[in-house]
Amino acid sequence: MKRMQLKRFFKLLKLRFMHQKWVAWLVATLRFLRVLLPTRYLKILDWYIIRKFIGTYVFSILLIISIAIVFDVNENLAKFTQFHAPLKAIVFDYYANFVPYFANLFSPLFVFISVIFFTSKLAGTSEIISMLAAGVSFNRLMRPYMVSCLLISALSFYLSGYVIPHGTVIKQNFESMYKNSKKNTSAQNVQLQVDRGVIAYIQHYDDKTKRGYGFSLDKFENKKLVSHMTASEIQYDTISDSKYHWQVSNWRIREMKALREKITYGSKLDTLIMMEPADLVFSKGQQETFTNPELSAYISKQIGRGSSNVVQYEVEYHKRIAASFASFILTTIGLSLSSRKRKGGMGLYLGIGLALSFGYILLQTVSATFAVNADTPPMLAAWIPNLIFAVVAYFCYRSAPN
Repeated sequence: MKRMQLKRFFKLLKLRFMHQKWVAWLVATLRFLRVLLPTRYLKILDWYIIRKFIGTYVFSILLIISIAIVFDVNENLAKFTQFHAPLKAIVFDYYANFVPYFANLFSPLFVFISVIFFTSKLAGTSEIISMLAAGVSFNRLMRPYMVSCLLISALSFYLSGYVIPHGTVIKQNFESMYKNSKKNTSAQNVQLQVDRGVIAYIQHYDDKTKRGYGFSLDKFENKKLVSHMTASEIQYDTISDSKYHWQVSNWRIREMKALREKITYGSKLDTLIMMEPADLVFSKGQQETFTNPELSAYISKQIGRGSSNVVQYEVEYHKRIAASFASFILTTIGLSLSSRKRKGGMGLYLGIGLALSFGYILLQTVSATFAVNADTPPMLAAWIPNLIFAVVAYFCYRSAPN
């Protein structure tokens, strides 16, 4: 009896100990989560500025994109009517992808204008002066601005890297059907390295039918030709579950081993060749149709093949990352310029903001051209606008009111 009571006592003691241990773990977890809560770092003043920032940013996007849509409809209405574009396709295939593309493209402009606009208003009503007089330092005042930039930059990076590329494909298909926008669908005399020591050549390739004519495949070992394959036609298998499946017609293979030569031929042959239709036809703006993982994989594959037509893809990849950081730089400039209360209102600051924003977008285009045509490293070309404007932001920050 006493033995049963002892067992029961130790069992209850063990359960109580486990319960206390679980409670202690839960308390520690809640304390850790409390550190991560935004309310710990963002006060009423911060939420006030964030609402102003995000609200002005969204309003400016809606205003300017609405104007852009009106002008675009006016310009393309005749083509839509001529090619009998259905209303559903115009709305959901064209403009539903037109809006996020241009909104993200001009996001730095919207960020800068938003900061200039509502900060000048705060300074004009002496709210900035009141904040600084209450002991809020300029660095502390920047906190809600940087939090807003973090949200906008994260959204911009996600859109440019994962959402907009799919929409761009749909938009380009619409333009080729209903705007008579010619899309490159064929290639002549394509030669590329599909594997180490393996060179493929296609005299003519039609991307619409995924069919090529005048095909040859050469394999080299130690710089010596060991196999030469020719075929009158080559067809890509679009229904296969895996990639790189091709069917060759009227094929012939010559294999060279020492002083002997073996020749085999046939009418049809299914084979694996490490190339895809996307490797054969290059169209303008093709890099914009790849998501970030697809773009990274494509760049690695083309570099492995020794292809020289990869610079614009590298520029696009690095530009998406660099553009996400532009909001922080332009916000610092805008806040530093517009936080002073000056005579004349906000007109001057809006003018400066527009000039700097358009200068940033122009510099992005010019730097990308440097990478393609002047052998500038793609990463440096993508970050040149940020580096130049970061210097401007530093001097503006140093002259900001304390």
